[in-house]
Amino acid sequence: MTPRDRHSALTPLEEDLDHTARVPLTPQTAHPAYRLPYVDPDFMRSDPLRGVRLQLELEKPERILTTEGVETTVVMFGGARIPPPAERASAKTPMLAELSHYYEEARSFARLVTKESLARGGRELVVCTGGGPGVMEAGNLGAEEAGGRSIGLNIVLPHEQAPNLYVTPSLSLNFHYFAIRKMHFLMRARAITVFPGGYGTLDELFEALTLIQTDRMEKMPVLLFGSEFWKRLVNWEMLAEAGTISPEDLDLFEFVDTAEEAWGAIKGRV
Repeated sequence: MTPRDRHSALTPLEEDLDHTARVPLTPQTAHPAYRLPYVDPDFMRSDPLRGVRLQLELEKPERILTTEGVETTVVMFGGARIPPPAERASAKTPMLAELSHYYEEARSFARLVTKESLARGGRELVVCTGGGPGVMEAGNLGAEEAGGRSIGLNIVLPHEQAPNLYVTPSLSLNFHYFAIRKMHFLMRARAITVFPGGYGTLDELFEALTLIQTDRMEKMPVLLFGSEFWKRLVNWEMLAEAGTISPEDLDLFEFVDTAEEAWGAIKGRV
């Protein structure tokens, strides 16, 4: 049941909006002070309303995902700059071109996950990406190829970033606040996969590991695609040797290199 389906003896917002649109134009009604607060863009964008905007950005996606019947997700983080293998010649660096095969691994992994999701009725293990290009696009594409739905949690950036064309339109969500977007990535997650990427990918990985490490989030599979990439990038053992993390914290994640290996690592655990 949606809010509109429920009986209410009070005048609905739609009627008030219709009434205010038809009032005579006078100096009083034309002044911004007369606007209803929730349709006053200047008021809604003001600094004192930041808390309300944060709440709205948490609530709207939550209602959409609930209405769409999304119960659990498999999150796919990874670099926006990683091209499909067919476009590797366009990569900015030779190493980025070499990483292009992870586009196909992400695509294949999303197909495997989505087939399992559909076998369960399509409400569980829905692929969730950041909605952009690169690895994110590959994840949404793989889900579509398997005949299922996928989520794209896009974010407004100074440079243009439209959602990729494979995100399910009814699950294509847009955010202003990175913090709220991160919450939506993790609230329904049953597994987290992290492909090679840059600052954003590292941020998402370490935030998830921190939440699991500190018991602020339940333990779940965290798979790092590309063992050579991740072992070269981070000296994980040194962190434990230095005592800045505990030795058992190294067990919070595992390395994988292929879609089949990754699915085998989480099948039966999600």
